[in-house]
Amino acid sequence: MIDKIKLVFSLLFVGFGVTGFYLLEEKQPMVVRILAVLAGLIAAAVLLSTTKSGKEFFAFSRDSVAEAKRVVWPSRRETIQTTVAVFVLVLVMAIFMWIVDVGFLSLVKALMGRGA
Repeated sequence: MIDKIKLVFSLLFVGFGVTGFYLLEEKQPMVVRILAVLAGLIAAAVLLSTTKSGKEFFAFSRDSVAEAKRVVWPSRRETIQTTVAVFVLVLVMAIFMWIVDVGFLSLVKALMGRGA
């Protein structure tokens, strides 16, 4: 029950931030308006971090960041080779599809008696 109340208040914080963004439209510079939204989002995140599901979410996020750091990214050379291979395959498939299309067009024209 407490978690549901915290969720409602978190949504209200986000709503207040967005409302502040639009209420400050003509009176304040854009930086202040963006800070209003960020304040609402941060307040909501802090409140949600005290709930069970919020704690699980933030633990999952930390684990995801740690896992992304362990990924072995391809080198520049491997990236270029893969990109060239993809472009060549796309070109070959485009030519193949064009040949098939021309073949079917000729076949349909011949079957309809419109062949040249």
